[in-house]
Amino acid sequence: MTRTFRLPAPAGAARALTVTAAFALALAAASPGPAAAQPRKDSLVLAMTLEPSPGLDPTAGAASAIAEVTLYNVFETLTKINSDGRITPLLAESFTPSADLKTWTFKLRRGIKFHNDEPFDAAAVKFSFERAVTKESTNKDKAVFANITSIETPDPHTVVLNLKNGNPDLPFQLGSGTASIVEPKSAAGNGTKPTGTGPYKLEAWNRGASIVLVRNDAHRNAKDVKLRRVTIRFISDPAAQVAALLSGDVDVFPRVAAATSLKQFEGNKKYQVLIGGSRAKVILAMNNKRKPLDNVLVRQAISAALDRKAVIEGAANGFGVPIGSYYTPGAPGYIDLTAMNAYDPAKARAMLHRAGVVPPLELTMTLPPTPYARQGGEVIAAMLDKVGIKAKIQNVEWAQWLSGTYGQKAYDLTVIAHVEPLDFGNFARPNYYWGYESEKFKELWGRIQATVKQDERNKLMADAQRLVAEEAVAAYLYQPTWITVANSRVKGLWKDVPVFANDLAAMSWQ
Repeated sequence: MTRTFRLPAPAGAARALTVTAAFALALAAASPGPAAAQPRKDSLVLAMTLEPSPGLDPTAGAASAIAEVTLYNVFETLTKINSDGRITPLLAESFTPSADLKTWTFKLRRGIKFHNDEPFDAAAVKFSFERAVTKESTNKDKAVFANITSIETPDPHTVVLNLKNGNPDLPFQLGSGTASIVEPKSAAGNGTKPTGTGPYKLEAWNRGASIVLVRNDAHRNAKDVKLRRVTIRFISDPAAQVAALLSGDVDVFPRVAAATSLKQFEGNKKYQVLIGGSRAKVILAMNNKRKPLDNVLVRQAISAALDRKAVIEGAANGFGVPIGSYYTPGAPGYIDLTAMNAYDPAKARAMLHRAGVVPPLELTMTLPPTPYARQGGEVIAAMLDKVGIKAKIQNVEWAQWLSGTYGQKAYDLTVIAHVEPLDFGNFARPNYYWGYESEKFKELWGRIQATVKQDERNKLMADAQRLVAEEAVAAYLYQPTWITVANSRVKGLWKDVPVFANDLAAMSWQ
């Protein structure tokens, strides 16, 4: 069975020439020439903006950087999310739903072993999914597994999932890093010694610098895996990212902050530039538990103070599309709500007055090290200042953001991209980092989860978008367009980004 999860086309008519040049360059790189005569390489250096934190277990941490390293490389899942949105079997050889989508039967591939030589079977799947809902679990998609009422394993190669609510999104969700199949005996140590069934194993983790993965020669498809060794470097500074590519120190940089430097790459046959769509949402998150942000008028005022298009220019050099809620164009049931909290500084000042706020209102804006957050934060602070809000910028490292901002909710405002496409249920999560508690939303989300028919589900999703926009839980900024720059001889790169993953086994040198 194959299902398709579609992504919108890359956005921004103003960037049409850039996209065209990128495609032309890609075609030129694919043409026979001097590069084709070079000897085939079996090692590669890939770079990422953020280092995984706190560990390498994608089932235990919220950071998308964990899955960027491990998903489909070290760990595998029952299904696989492909770059074009198709969902295909991976550790499962097939999956079949019942008519009401409440029972899903997975037939597993045979003869697969974990890196520690333990067998992959139905018992490992059962353990992995039951582990995700234990009291101690920190799996960010816990709700997906909580919807499973029972797991049957009629034989070592069959798993039957019985659900409380029918779930049309289950194949996609089971292809995410949070659904990685782990080996029971080694699961507790996966943070530092990840043990999966994937085509790569961890060789070294030089904290603060790099991770080295080596090919798992015992993997079922090892003969098709062309890269023997992959070094993943962590570079957060935009200038350093560009310099590493230009010097040849880095071969591939997915989601690189190179928007202002594209001409250096587009005009050079040594490089390929891929510009792809996403389902990510960049937001100005607000701590709804802190005064005066617990007042909807204050949150609406902050939203009205922000010119989304100017934020996109400042944070992403125009590579993005404005959004009015926690949902992106192209997603099922999307409605355009950008007019609901439109840019209106006079309205923002009036709403603060109605809320009883005497300017200047002093808040702290905590920014992680990602370039879009640091650059966008400066633009946002300037806009807030014009309506009487003094946002003091506090730059923190990624581990500090995860533990303090996300974990301890020690913040007023923060700029962050939520990259998971199916995470609208975060508004129903208890004690989530933005502190939103709404019985109305929880009731609505429960109805959405219990609805299988797509047209009915879409209508309810529209209601959910309106509700979180009306209550301005966050200031919804834009849907980013991601840029990948790579050596022109590297093949197998993802263009669109349905999930953050680096499919290393698909990559090779021309």
